[in-house]
Amino acid sequence: MSEVKVNKISPRSGTDVTLGDSGDNFAIPAGASLTNSGDLKSSTIKDASGNVVISKTGSTVTIGASGDTVSVASGAEFVGGGISWQSTIVTGTTLSAVAGNGYWIDTTSNACTVTLPASASAGDQIILVDYDRTWGTNAVTINQNSLKYQGGTTNPTYNKNGQTVNIVYSGVTNGWIPISDDDVANEGDPQPYSVEYLVVAGGASGGRVDAGGGGAGGLLTNYGSSTITFNPATVYTITIGAGGATQTSNGADGNDGNDSVLSGSDISTVTAFGGGGGGAGGAGVAGGSGGGAGSYSGSGGAGTVGQGNNGGAGSASSPAYGGGGGGGAGAVGANGSGSAGGAGGDGLSNSITGLATYYAGGGGGFANDADINGGAGGNGGGGKGGTSAVVGSGTANTGGGGGGTAYTNSGAGGSGVVILRMPTENYSGITTGAPTITTDSADTIIKFTGTGTYTG
Repeated sequence: MSEVKVNKISPRSGTDVTLGDSGDNFAIPAGASLTNSGDLKSSTIKDASGNVVISKTGSTVTIGASGDTVSVASGAEFVGGGISWQSTIVTGTTLSAVAGNGYWIDTTSNACTVTLPASASAGDQIILVDYDRTWGTNAVTINQNSLKYQGGTTNPTYNKNGQTVNIVYSGVTNGWIPISDDDVANEGDPQPYSVEYLVVAGGASGGRVDAGGGGAGGLLTNYGSSTITFNPATVYTITIGAGGATQTSNGADGNDGNDSVLSGSDISTVTAFGGGGGGAGGAGVAGGSGGGAGSYSGSGGAGTVGQGNNGGAGSASSPAYGGGGGGGAGAVGANGSGSAGGAGGDGLSNSITGLATYYAGGGGGFANDADINGGAGGNGGGGKGGTSAVVGSGTANTGGGGGGTAYTNSGAGGSGVVILRMPTENYSGITTGAPTITTDSADTIIKFTGTGTYTG
């Protein structure tokens, strides 16, 4: 074996010195080391067994080979790398995100849709930050761009002020997965959620001529006792029952109220029945709550079990010959007497909106002797009974019954209402029919006073 011993090797010309030829290996004995006073440049560095430990191709440097374990000595650390935070604040309506980047997103003026890369590798990471705490007003929607998100295929939406969404790509099965999104909510495919409801039908009008009060609309609610389940992207239809129209024909029973309905393809239909009309000189009409009977004879109309109560009976006693009060959701209508018309039955108090409110009170019965002796309307929108123009109509969107009368037009029934209550984090914001939207604590309340829809 030949041996060359020199203190320095210098190039004959230029600045490069070549040791050996292509394919040659240079061995450094154990205990020896290379000291680099400038740059050590090589396309590959191999260990004593000929294995490549560092290689460079173009701008990519690879440490180790497939299956190798690369360790960092105690006290050492890698410097650089990680997330590249973008200095420009995103204020536009769209952003095409790049793996490895962090973005500050300001939605003060508009919502923003962030489109993820069309392809990704396991470990790719993207971070999105609510720059000015405005995502609760204008949300950030993530366009998955054909890749899954927490295993789902529905574009997630983030709508909480101050959120940070830190996602990492896990592979084709579950795709992008948040390792932090404040509450680690499953924003992939939105989940079913619980809903409470109040459904009140239209109240009936009172009868005309010696008549009883109109029955209140039927009332159905699960508030405070149970819930039903709504599913995302499902359309739920709300139909509001109109109140019974004023009765203008002498000797005619009041007009019935109309049904209110909550329906959807994945729930059992909830139908509240319209109130029964007040009787004119005879029995009241059956309904959600029954109408009161006319004076002189007759019994009150039957209410529907679980929705309302019976109307009151009429009286043949002078001087009032009082008509019976219409039934209410909470009580039967009072019987008429010789001194006054029967009061409408009270409705029920319900706090689904966050404020205790009475709904579905019955209409008061006619009194022959004086308007002041007409039956009072039931608490919950019921109209007063009487003999002339002071007869009261049921209050709109309470389902109250109208008052019975003598020779003038009767009181009309009040229209119904449907109210939904759900967690605000689940509220989709997709409605038709112009409902009133309010909040109470952590819940959103949707009040429909006209027919419309809500999409889960």
